Amino acid sequence: MPPDLGRLRTLETWLTLTLDRVRQQIKDAEQRQQPAPTPPPAPTPRSRTPDWGIVQAGIGTSTTEIHRGDCWAAGKTLQPITAERARTELADGAKSCDACRPDRPLGMPPPQP
Repeated sequence: MPPDLGRLRTLETWLTLTLDRVRQQIKDAEQRQQPAPTPPPAPTPRSRTPDWGIVQAGIGTSTTEIHRGDCWAAGKTLQPITAERARTELADGAKSCDACRPDRPLGMPPPQP
């Protein structure tokens, strides 16, 4: 060790800087050893709203009804159907919903009173 204060202070500064560099190397090595964080799961895509739907006659519904897919009056039992099936069901006597009137865009004649 040097005998004078000036050189001891220089040695202290050098050791402090060296210790800081060593500590930084330790941090970097620890970060490399940690597993990579897992990304959050992708959001589940919402199912597409069908263009047309049918509600079968049953409890709470006296007749089979045809609805547009986005009809607020369709309820939770709406089953998606094709436009072709919607036309067929309407022609066979299924009721057209009074709220969304799917018979109009399907080109069906208005219901007779």
